[in-house]
Amino acid sequence: MLRNSADRIPVTLILLLTLVDFILYFTVDNLWLFGAYFLATLIPKGCICAWNHHHQHTRTFKATPWNRLLEISYALHTGVTTNLWLLHHVLGHHHNYLDQDLDQSRWKRADGTEMGMWEYTLIVAGTAYYRGYLVGKAHPKHYRTHVIYTIAVIALVTALLLYRPLAALMIFVLPMITGLLITAWATYEHHAGLDEPEDHFLASYNNINPIFNVMTGNLGYHTAHHYRQGTHWSELPSLHQKIQDKIPAQMYKTSFWEHLNRPFFHRLLGLSS
Repeated sequence: MLRNSADRIPVTLILLLTLVDFILYFTVDNLWLFGAYFLATLIPKGCICAWNHHHQHTRTFKATPWNRLLEISYALHTGVTTNLWLLHHVLGHHHNYLDQDLDQSRWKRADGTEMGMWEYTLIVAGTAYYRGYLVGKAHPKHYRTHVIYTIAVIALVTALLLYRPLAALMIFVLPMITGLLITAWATYEHHAGLDEPEDHFLASYNNINPIFNVMTGNLGYHTAHHYRQGTHWSELPSLHQKIQDKIPAQMYKTSFWEHLNRPFFHRLLGLSS
């Protein structure tokens, strides 16, 4: 059923986390436990935003119904429903990211100055569905599917809220809001400040930290991702190797993930030989 066997482990883990969410929703009624669970899953669910992104570029399953079910799981973790990133990101940002007048994830203000990280995060997250709608005008079939499944997710979350309000709020609603914010926040460092109108090799920052790339499905190889956006996440490191001689040294960044770049974590994630 999977189009690429590399998706087996991440999809299994994400669906298991969805199952845990529902088990807790039906069995727990304690604010402190909900709060602890929310904090404990903040980073894992934040990383799911990257896998939702990959799915919008290359569908995970061969059959559409399985993809739609997976997208509902993604939506409950990230606040991003079916086809939103297909419209906003794949058909929008990837075509326009060199032009800050058109980019759906633009980091420039109207006056041409650079936004701060939090300003960018709030604007991109807050306008995500509207900007998806604007792109959807040119892609009515994709947008119609987006609307149908967005309504389905809203109906599901509403039912969960009506049945167990506190549990639904802490396990689904807050993570969905946080996930959308994390999705926007994570994209800021990909391009912010790179005012490059023509050269794709000067328009994306890269993060080759192995921990970061295990958790996000090689999203750190961002130049390669923009170079050939349809490339499956598992093939991005090899694509990066082919083009790395064209990527200047200043196009690489480090992050807080460097603090996890220790032998223990390498062994835990199978990164050590």
